[in-house]
Amino acid sequence: MADLAKQVVWVTGAGSGIGEAAAATLAAAGATVVLTGRRREPLEAVAAGIVAAGGKAAVEPGDLTDAARVEEIARGILSRFGRLDVLVNNAGVNIRDRATASLKPEGVDTLLSTNLAAAFYCVTSVLPIFRGQGGGLMIHTASWLGRHSHKLAGAGYSAAKHAVVAMSHAINMEEFDNNIRSCALCPGEVATPVLENRPVPVPQEERDRMLQPQDLADMILMICRLPSRVCLNELVISPTWNRMFLSQEQSGLVAEARAS
Repeated sequence: MADLAKQVVWVTGAGSGIGEAAAATLAAAGATVVLTGRRREPLEAVAAGIVAAGGKAAVEPGDLTDAARVEEIARGILSRFGRLDVLVNNAGVNIRDRATASLKPEGVDTLLSTNLAAAFYCVTSVLPIFRGQGGGLMIHTASWLGRHSHKLAGAGYSAAKHAVVAMSHAINMEEFDNNIRSCALCPGEVATPVLENRPVPVPQEERDRMLQPQDLADMILMICRLPSRVCLNELVISPTWNRMFLSQEQSGLVAEARAS
């Protein structure tokens, strides 16, 4: 089992949801966590909670669709800490007008730049660091919808998340000889703030049956603790009560899809 006490972990999308839970969990396990998101205030709040609990956290806000800023953050982490062991490539977004019939070019740009291009920018920024230090781990928050198609998420989001899965597998094919590992984490529905962008509000009783951010944080910690000889290429996880397995009429997803 890998010791996280001396490891530095960069968590994107760290201001809420999966990123927030992962940062707190990894810090509790001893890692130094660097938190990135668009807004400084939520990151500062997450960092304060980590420090209050005895952990180590630094805040590096930034727009990850800005390749130059991504490179700047990665260089800053290396300069400050002398190493970077893990990238938790978690930032992502969906939009209300997600169905193909209502999708506008600006919506396409938002979905692909945030969910795919930004993830690639993070990869290209950390790859030289990992190569230089003889290894590293990338964990990409993809989606159940990056592995299984369903019209609920919309074409743009689904396409981007499928591409993230492909990206992760390609990294393993190209970089295994450099001791670099990549894992595509593909969760089903998770009760995070992104649900507020659903075309139809999700009832609380259904949110309670979804995966919770801490469930994903526990999976991320498990991946980080694997020895470097082990590459978990892909992990697909869903709620036991999985609305994707119900008929659309049973689950109410048909209403959400129509509203989109």
